[in-house]
Amino acid sequence: MAEEETVLVCLPFAGAGPSFFAPWQELAPEGLRVLPVSLPGREKRFPEPAYTSAGPAVEDAYAQVATALGEGPGGGRLVLFGHSMGAVLAYELAHRIERSAARSRPAALVVSGAPGPWTQRTDRAAGLPDEEFAARVRAFAGYGHPALEDPQMRELLLPVLRADVLLHETYVPSTDRRLAMPVLSVRGRDDTLVGAAQAAEWERATTGGLSVAELAGGHMYLTERPGALLGLVAAETRAARGR
Repeated sequence: MAEEETVLVCLPFAGAGPSFFAPWQELAPEGLRVLPVSLPGREKRFPEPAYTSAGPAVEDAYAQVATALGEGPGGGRLVLFGHSMGAVLAYELAHRIERSAARSRPAALVVSGAPGPWTQRTDRAAGLPDEEFAARVRAFAGYGHPALEDPQMRELLLPVLRADVLLHETYVPSTDRRLAMPVLSVRGRDDTLVGAAQAAEWERATTGGLSVAELAGGHMYLTERPGALLGLVAAETRAARGR
């Protein structure tokens, strides 16, 4: 890894695959490399059963990061990112790296569209019949993936989406210990699923300091404005170096 390069490790939100993050590399500021994590049940790993709990997903992600970077997932040029379900996976991955023998902690954790990791929503989608499940997920996100409107595509996509939603809705943090790295919490200004107070709950998750930012849009703002988000990530990384 080049000395000046920052690697942005991207954990998927529910139903997303690594290809969602592929266009981000073209939008990323100079010196920022996007590294999507590929989990079972999607794209090249479609035949593998998707995880329904965070622990195995985090170990899988940890192994991918270690392999991709060659020298183990540490160092001050590593930033972890996750939106919604991806936020809790990124949070757990941050703890996993801090527990490892890596030389140093990541530069920052960036969480998006997520309350503090100990806060669970009261409305659930897991276990509902297909039509009701899809409608509930659409209502949560304020966004409907076009593929779910196609009956054949829905049949292919629903198993991984169900697994992801179950993972997210049953998630319990693995530890109460605070992270040492700084955290940036981002939300869409019009997000009706995660409010400003919930985005600020991440202050309790770190001793490294919390920054909170809002961007235009709803819960899935990052589908429309990834460039603005990547600009925030680059700015947070520069600020973390100065701390």
